[in-house]
Amino acid sequence: MARLKFPALSQLPISLAPPRITTTDVIAGASVAMVLIPQSLAYAELAQLPPYIGLYASAFPLLVFALLASSPYLQTGPVAVTSLLTIAALPEVPPTQLPAIAALMAFMVGALRVIFGFARLGHVVRLMSTPVVMGFTSGAAIVIMSSQLPKALGAQPPDGGVLWQAVWSIGHPSGWSWSAVALSLVTVSLFIGGRKISPFFPGVLIAVIIGVFYSRTSGYSGVTVNEVPEGLPPFSLDLPWDQIPTLLLGAVIIALVGFAEPASIARTFANETGERWDSNQEMVASGVANFVAAFSGGYPVGGSFSRSSINRLAGARTRWSGGVTGLIVLAFLPFASVLEPLPTAVLGAIVLGAASSLVKPTRLVRLWQRSRTQALLAWSTTAATLFFTPRVERAVVLGVVLTFVAHLSRKFAMHQTTADDGSVTVKPVGLLWMATDQQFEQGLHDAAAASTSGVTVDFSRTPFLNASAIDAMSSVAEELETRGHCLDWSHPPVGSERMLNGVQKNA
Repeated sequence: MARLKFPALSQLPISLAPPRITTTDVIAGASVAMVLIPQSLAYAELAQLPPYIGLYASAFPLLVFALLASSPYLQTGPVAVTSLLTIAALPEVPPTQLPAIAALMAFMVGALRVIFGFARLGHVVRLMSTPVVMGFTSGAAIVIMSSQLPKALGAQPPDGGVLWQAVWSIGHPSGWSWSAVALSLVTVSLFIGGRKISPFFPGVLIAVIIGVFYSRTSGYSGVTVNEVPEGLPPFSLDLPWDQIPTLLLGAVIIALVGFAEPASIARTFANETGERWDSNQEMVASGVANFVAAFSGGYPVGGSFSRSSINRLAGARTRWSGGVTGLIVLAFLPFASVLEPLPTAVLGAIVLGAASSLVKPTRLVRLWQRSRTQALLAWSTTAATLFFTPRVERAVVLGVVLTFVAHLSRKFAMHQTTADDGSVTVKPVGLLWMATDQQFEQGLHDAAAASTSGVTVDFSRTPFLNASAIDAMSSVAEELETRGHCLDWSHPPVGSERMLNGVQKNA
């Protein structure tokens, strides 16, 4: 079994070493908690679960994640895209059964991520190519905003699809609740306008306070959060295990897509700061957090870009900032009933504000200028997301299939260039698999024969490496070594570093 390091374990309170938590960790954790508490309610309702389920998913899972995570900045908890994927994957059952099934989904997502992490398959998220993730995220954001629009307007559209209900709500202003509209406008203004003032401006928290105060003092007649149980989450292993086959595909999709964004966030932060980040350890940490969410009445959790950014900007130094966030949510639970009068229009507006940043029309247009194939992948995934709504997970499957079709249909090539010093750079273009292994190996040997100083393999146009490619590189490395030269590489595919280290050991 692969060995994983848990750097935060040395920071446990029971350790003889002095606590390493810093004042800025506390400040950062508290700053994130002020955003997470109202967001967790909104995202749980987006998943068509009771809002308090979001609070349960924001307490103990964060504490466990803080112990095991690799990135000091990444904040986990309920997120919009995972919430949408959750409701898309749940079977059609009475609403009272949904919380238990959503908890089972969290368990399955956790199991998959732990397996991927211990098997050192953190790079499996590369199955979700950048164009597919970009296209799905943009399409999902449109679906998310459409689902929340009637709520934000206080409209009651007739039964129908999510997109159709949003269009109907916009076209029937006579059905709007002007109190709900006013609260939504205030919420969106505080959310978006506050971020322009400062990343730490508690616009969402202020909007919630205004909403609760208005509802209590005005006799608000619209829909409110209503029941929010007080006290700690109920721990239970009694889940509907017979639903596992029904949820399997959805769990795989959430395990991959829900990890792709936090992996990108953590990798970006690590590149900017030069700090260590381990995708496999992060996968295990996220998996265990989902286990805890499952047994404490929550639903699938993932990394949040906005909250992670706040965490970093607020001065987080260690993973304990996320633990502080979880502790604050935990301390709030006995008093959570104060949120019962909160109009759901405020929650809908919170999701609208958050999801609006996920739509990337400019990036989708620019993608066409870089690569028409990748642009078509992204646009196709966006269109499929809208078409398959509410079964948006099918769009992800289609995007992955189209990605492989695009790579397999592309003619594999080995481009070779020779520098003035006699070194040769060879660039494989396309997918490395059994049909192209021989061409890759022959290209390496040709480069070695043409070289008078060494060979470098540029993997910038290759998404994956396989065992045959490593064997071919080891063979060529040995051939070059007999002549006093060496084999090097650049731009290795994400997650292939360990495989490539084997080339150095074998050479």
